[in-house]
Amino acid sequence: MKRKIIALLLTISTTTLLAAPVSDDERVDIDARRTTLIVRDIDASLAFYRDALGMQVIYDNAIRTPRDAISDEDAERASRLVFLRANDDFVGIIGLLQYTKPVRPAHHQGDEPFSTGSIVLLFNAQDLESTFAKARAVRGVRVLYEPGRREYPSYDGKGVIPVMVSVLTDPDGFVIELNQLLTDILQ
Repeated sequence: MKRKIIALLLTISTTTLLAAPVSDDERVDIDARRTTLIVRDIDASLAFYRDALGMQVIYDNAIRTPRDAISDEDAERASRLVFLRANDDFVGIIGLLQYTKPVRPAHHQGDEPFSTGSIVLLFNAQDLESTFAKARAVRGVRVLYEPGRREYPSYDGKGVIPVMVSVLTDPDGFVIELNQLLTDILQ
């Protein structure tokens, strides 16, 4: 029992250390607040980000012009905007925006996921096997790379950071890298 408590405390302190903001003397004048994805079907996107990845919806509203339009039909322009968070209410938010009136044409990133002009959203999962299985089951998701072990140079350049890495696309073709850190990256 004592070993389990110590292991739990070490896990909590490591998780807190990795998720903690930088110290005041290291701060820069900008925060990466949110990435907003323009999507065709917001419900399909919610099946991926909320249901499969486990992100929490923190904002979900219709945006209409004029603002007093009661419905999308009464509006000149209409969209739905949803914000989802992982473990922070301020940074790392994913926005999903679907234009419903007028409907906007789809932009394709192409078939080559890591080419100039494409974006890659990276998520660290606590249980990659389970998260990957849920994500791949969502309609419209395409698996590019099954989970596999990779090693990256450590921050100090003296060791390696072992990571389980997988790559897939969400229902709109955005490239998603789902990873699981196998050790503390600051070791």
